[in-house]
Amino acid sequence: MIIKFPDGSERNFESGKSLFEIAQEISPSLKKKCIVANLNGKLVDMDTVVSEDSELKFITDQDPEALEVLRHSTAHLLAEAVKSMYPHAHFGVGPLIEDGFYYDIDLGDDVLSEHDLVKIEKQMKKMTGQNSSIKRSVLSKAEALEKFKEDPYKVELINELPEGEEISIYEQAHFTDLCRGPHLPGVKWIKNFKLLSLAGAYWRGNSDNIQLTRVYGTAFFTKEELDEHLNLLEERKKRDHRKLGKQLDLFMLSEYGPGFPFWLPNGMTLRRQLENFWYDIHIKEGYKLIQTPIMLNKELWEISGHWKNYRENMYTSEIDDQEFAIKPMNCPGGMLVYKRDIHSYKDFPLKVGELGLVHRHEASGALNGLFRVRNFTQDDAHIFMTEEQIVQEIKELVRLYDYMYSVFGLEYHIELSTRPEDKYIGEIATWDLAEKALADALDSMGQEYILNPGDGAFYGPKLDFKLKDSMKRIWQCGTIQLDMNLPERFDLTYIASNGEKKRPVMLHRALYGSIERFIGILIEHYAGAFPTWISPVQVKVIPVNNTYHLAYSEKLIKSLMDNGIRVELDVRDEKLGYKIREAQTKKIPYQLVIGDKEVEDNLVNFRKYGEQAQKAVKQDEFIEMILKEIKELK
Repeated sequence: MIIKFPDGSERNFESGKSLFEIAQEISPSLKKKCIVANLNGKLVDMDTVVSEDSELKFITDQDPEALEVLRHSTAHLLAEAVKSMYPHAHFGVGPLIEDGFYYDIDLGDDVLSEHDLVKIEKQMKKMTGQNSSIKRSVLSKAEALEKFKEDPYKVELINELPEGEEISIYEQAHFTDLCRGPHLPGVKWIKNFKLLSLAGAYWRGNSDNIQLTRVYGTAFFTKEELDEHLNLLEERKKRDHRKLGKQLDLFMLSEYGPGFPFWLPNGMTLRRQLENFWYDIHIKEGYKLIQTPIMLNKELWEISGHWKNYRENMYTSEIDDQEFAIKPMNCPGGMLVYKRDIHSYKDFPLKVGELGLVHRHEASGALNGLFRVRNFTQDDAHIFMTEEQIVQEIKELVRLYDYMYSVFGLEYHIELSTRPEDKYIGEIATWDLAEKALADALDSMGQEYILNPGDGAFYGPKLDFKLKDSMKRIWQCGTIQLDMNLPERFDLTYIASNGEKKRPVMLHRALYGSIERFIGILIEHYAGAFPTWISPVQVKVIPVNNTYHLAYSEKLIKSLMDNGIRVELDVRDEKLGYKIREAQTKKIPYQLVIGDKEVEDNLVNFRKYGEQAQKAVKQDEFIEMILKEIKELK
């Protein structure tokens, strides 16, 4: 058989050889490095036998795919260690997550503590020293049910598998798991790992089911990488937006409204700066701005499909014996605005934007500061166009998103999410057309993207913008959704160039996604030390002695405010050092200390947050400097 390698080279091998044997023939040292392999586009274990012409790439610890395999195998090692310590334990699922893995475990009456994680880690390290291999087997459904007859969770999963689907298991010294794989050749690769935390998790995410113990962990190939990651986690804790939100007086949460954030004056100022930035950019981009009602009749939500597909997440009420719903999305209101007028192809692309407050019911256990709330403001826009305009409009949006995210120093990648398997509206042919249009737009730009099958909205495929912050975390924020279904359901039309009525194509798009969530991301991204242009307080003026320096400080305050600079004056009867330290704690961009020299020479003595050096300049020079910084969005 002929094996083709990534560099284009080809070699003949005897048919029926395992990947280990092929690697050995190439180089014994290569065999020792191989973790898994990519065989004809699919990751497989190294003991996989090859019997026909194939394309092959060996995966070592230098390849990005290897880290996922390492972490998946570490999750199995965790389960093996737990099973040895708690023989009665049963296991749910143990998937990969960003930066690590978790395993859901039923421990019966036993309860794990953080201290127990240290014991489990010790047992895992002991097991890696045994150097046991990890072997894959394929079973029939009957064999699998017999194999896992004592584990109700595995039995449930096996019974739900489609008829004819291959059932594979992975076995190591003292543990067997139902798993698709692939896995490491053996546990000796698992050396640098850490169990991080514990949580409760309902089996399959259903609160009617039993609550399992979820153990989180991570793993790396080198100790240096693991240490770097653990240090990063500690830094993330310091940047927790809930902690900083309280420290910086940005927002609060109350037991009287779980999931409904309260904005404090500083947070409201920050929010308004982001909103004003959004408004200014969108006006320049040719958007028309609207506002639609928060509550609308049930009939509208039936037309839109939300009542059937999203009802469990909606809040409802009754008005004049009719059922109403608080909007979970802005789209249906936008449809009504469009239908108010007769539109021509000459109006297109028609861009209609809205900062709309929406409400969605989230489980109380899922609420998390500003990241997961029950009411939030979506920076929505609906763009109506002809099919011929799709590619150009997608390109314009990607350009806009790129600019907006670059202002905040946020990197991103794009994912194309396609039709869900079950909950979707419209014809499959329409979906296929919409998915192709999105892909064609990105391809025409040379824009790389990741395909995310089955994760589209129920009304259309979408492009998701996944942002990476300064702590290397990935956030779902921006989205562009191509909708050929809602225009049909709402009977939206326009007059084409030939005088006939046609159905418009519509894009849903959000850039911040949720203003609340975006602010939470920015708090942690900047560690609360916001750029001057969005900082709630840009300048703190601190007179050394109120008797001698207050009058000059008040005149300075007026000059700053007259120039639109957000400033505070600290006249409290406290020590100067205390006031300076507090301004530092509040992460105010500029602190101005006013003493005798400043009063005599009409100066300001400033120190920028994060810097030790102090500098004295003329008032006008300082104002010019800070206005330039604000204008340049720094």
